[in-house]
Amino acid sequence: MATYPDTEVVQTEPIAYKQTGEVSSDETEVSLLDIVVLLAGEKRFIVRFVLGAAVLAAVVSFLLPIQYEAKIVLMPPSQSTSAGSALLGQLGNMGSLGSLASMTGLSMKNPADMYLAFLTSRTVEDALISRFNLMKEYHKKYLSDARKELEGRTTAAVGTKDGLIRLSIEDGDPKRAAELANGYVEEFRKLSASLAITEAARRRLFFEHQLQDAKDNLTKAEEAMRKTQQSTGVLQIDSQARSLIESAAILRAQVVAKQVQIQSMRSFAADDNPELILAKQQLAALEGQLQRVAGSQSDTGSDINLSKGRVTESGMEYVRRFRDLKYHETVYELLAKEFEIAKLDEAREGSIIQVVDAAVPPDKKAFPPRMLIVMGVTVLSFFLAAFWIVLRHGMARTFELPENQQRLETIKERWKEKQGTA
Repeated sequence: MATYPDTEVVQTEPIAYKQTGEVSSDETEVSLLDIVVLLAGEKRFIVRFVLGAAVLAAVVSFLLPIQYEAKIVLMPPSQSTSAGSALLGQLGNMGSLGSLASMTGLSMKNPADMYLAFLTSRTVEDALISRFNLMKEYHKKYLSDARKELEGRTTAAVGTKDGLIRLSIEDGDPKRAAELANGYVEEFRKLSASLAITEAARRRLFFEHQLQDAKDNLTKAEEAMRKTQQSTGVLQIDSQARSLIESAAILRAQVVAKQVQIQSMRSFAADDNPELILAKQQLAALEGQLQRVAGSQSDTGSDINLSKGRVTESGMEYVRRFRDLKYHETVYELLAKEFEIAKLDEAREGSIIQVVDAAVPPDKKAFPPRMLIVMGVTVLSFFLAAFWIVLRHGMARTFELPENQQRLETIKERWKEKQGTA
């Protein structure tokens, strides 16, 4: 009997330890069913919270400013074979310069991306801001801020399948939204009038400058020829020499044009490019023809090789001037033909960009989507309420555990000690 109390103590300690462990495990284990039961007990709070959030979302959605979206669809000009390229086969002497003009499209990337960049350029945007007085409409003090606001309201992209440009813009006034979308195209056309954007326009601008230089050189050659005739008294040379000089002048002009073409191709083509190899072969053939026509002896007074034995010494000065004159006449003729063809191509292309679907005032608002806002806030508020209930219940159970209560008391005591020390 003396050992009974000791035996009782030994038996109760493991039982107490086991019971304590089981309680701790049950308290910390949370299942989905427990959460459902917990939420069902707080259903009044959840309903009130969700309804309040839904009503607040509805009120806010009705207070948000209404925005209308106007859309416009554009078709950029295609980089197809031009009328000038189609006529190259019928213009034998201008083939070299014609090939040079057609080379501009070989390294061209997607043209729609370039037109999209011009369409949304700063110049076009500033013109729209000034035209529609958007600084006042957007309540902006600086032009840069108004430009950012306009860019934020504008969406433009190129279709990956059809290549069409689609531009949309949002505004509080449906009529002004359509006017802004159409205004993008109108201001772009004003900008493109001062730029050589299309392949034909670039060719026209290139040959326009070259033609002016050729015209100045031809005028100088004609003046030099007139002075030579007055000083030497020679007014005409024999037909054989004249034919030789004209042939050499034409060949020389073609050689120069082919050299310019090869130089242009080197900017984007590798040495093993078939087009570049063919151009080099054509240049060698033209140089060989020029060598056969001009002879082997070199006339140091000119760029064209011509045998002195075919022309008398008394007419050598006249030959030089006449040769220069025929050369500049040939170059001017080739450039003039190319310039006219480029003008025809540019006129054939018509407008730079075509409107497939013009923007019209939208009859339906694009923002705010009130129904989506209310539904989204309702669902979100339900999960927030559920999260708050589970979190609150979990915190309450956590602090009910004796060890956590002891830890909390320890924290309070240390906090008081720290405050007292301070």
